[in-house]
Amino acid sequence: MKKLLFALALLLTPATAMAQGVVASADPRATDAGKEILNEGGSAADAAMAMMLALTVVEPQSSGIGGGGFFVHHNGKTGVIETVDGREKAPAAAKSSRFLKPDGTPMGFFQAFPGGLSVGVPGNIRLLAMVHARWGKLEWKALFAPAIRLADEGYDVTPPLASTLKMLAPMWRERFPETAALYLDKDGNPPPVGTHIRNPALAKTLRMLADKGPDAFYSGENAQALVGAVTGTPVNTSDMTLADLAAYRAKLRPAVCNSYRRFTVCGMGPPSSGATTVLQILGMLERFDMKKLGKDSPVAWHLIGEAMQLAYADREKYLGDADFVSVPIAGLLDPAYITRRSRLIAPDHALARYPAGDPPGAQKRTAAIQNEVPSTTNFVATDADGDVVTMTSTVEGPFGSQLLAGGYVLNNELTDFTFAPEKDGAPVANRVEPGKRPLSSMSPTIVYDEKGKPILALGSAGGKRIIMHVLKTLVGVLDWGMSAGDAIALPNLYFDDKGLMIEANPAGNALAPAMARLGPTRAADVGSKLTAVQRVNGVWHGAADPRSVGTASE
Repeated sequence: MKKLLFALALLLTPATAMAQGVVASADPRATDAGKEILNEGGSAADAAMAMMLALTVVEPQSSGIGGGGFFVHHNGKTGVIETVDGREKAPAAAKSSRFLKPDGTPMGFFQAFPGGLSVGVPGNIRLLAMVHARWGKLEWKALFAPAIRLADEGYDVTPPLASTLKMLAPMWRERFPETAALYLDKDGNPPPVGTHIRNPALAKTLRMLADKGPDAFYSGENAQALVGAVTGTPVNTSDMTLADLAAYRAKLRPAVCNSYRRFTVCGMGPPSSGATTVLQILGMLERFDMKKLGKDSPVAWHLIGEAMQLAYADREKYLGDADFVSVPIAGLLDPAYITRRSRLIAPDHALARYPAGDPPGAQKRTAAIQNEVPSTTNFVATDADGDVVTMTSTVEGPFGSQLLAGGYVLNNELTDFTFAPEKDGAPVANRVEPGKRPLSSMSPTIVYDEKGKPILALGSAGGKRIIMHVLKTLVGVLDWGMSAGDAIALPNLYFDDKGLMIEANPAGNALAPAMARLGPTRAADVGSKLTAVQRVNGVWHGAADPRSVGTASE
């Protein structure tokens, strides 16, 4: 493995400008918004931000301006890759005991996530402002137009949204009347697929932000409504203040990159665990001939599963917000360390245990399980200048905290912290601290060929499974020579305390019995929501997960 590239602005060979623009998202209305912005002369960054805003309206269960995200940008003219951290922050009054019960034991997730206590200071509007200032072409106001139109005129309920509304309706009827009033019918019933929903309160908020700029989210009327929602709810009342909102800033972070065979793979650094974990898994697989094994080989999937469990063990022990804890990124991706970890893997049997390793430069830590609920969304864009963007955006779980402010959903991102601040007498890297950003698995990723040209950008929803959805797609494209669309359709792989779980689709069902002879494996429901753009013979193509209602537009 070549030397780790870890820099704020990674200079690569400039990519040739592509005379086209491509977008893909998890909802066709958001895809249309992105394409509309490109057609008006906007950049890939403009298109991505318009999609983020549109998804606030049409995919409220997954993401929006009440949450946060990670943004990865390749500049087609300079070859520079940069990343923006718009992850939510804990309030200044947050303590490490935030999610502990009176007896000192951790709350259950279902006790902690509803209501105000789980809401982090949202970051997506500050992220939008930074992205627009650095890479935007159109006026700020133009990016809001598609989302305002959707909120004003309304949109039809999709099958994923209908399913989520059905699941949450009983809780809303009992505890969240404002949310019930917006999304349920007059009798408190969840609307069926195709029901037309308007959101005039959100249209008003978006129009205000379009007219007044990003500060209008973090101060004034909107800030008061947001703080009022989280401190005024009787469900897990929060300690967030107007000062917490006013202090929030998005942050430019160093991209984390490393080589995999003849490619360079880049993504988000901490507080994302995406790039480090993806790159560790790829590094451990590099000594195996994955191309020769092929996509139908149970051994290939077994190897992926073994590398996954070793990398996740390191993730649980060492990853957190690098502004608060020392994260040994260079050590985790050190070639000699990855080689040692890879040597633990055998093609013909599974390990009995998957302990964390001791990467160079690591401080004493204890491994601790972190909650992260499958939801979230990803969108991608390219433009005529050769810029490439991938962003993962989230409110954490379905409909976040279940609270609304100004018509948008407020996140439950603080439940991504590890609830117990210490384990075995040592501090947990991802414990709650004032102003800290919780650990995330969001993995927006860009891949470069040996000439330094971008060839693939992707990301996914799925909580802690996001890393694996991205990983199997990378292996499909880079090792097995598949199109991005076909690689996205490969079975998903994850694990729990019973062993590996491979997606119960035809390919996964065919692989499971032979994999089970190598180690505990079962077919299970392991869904995903990937989007990607891929450059083939100099032309970009988009792809969206067939498991979703997502679309691509070229």
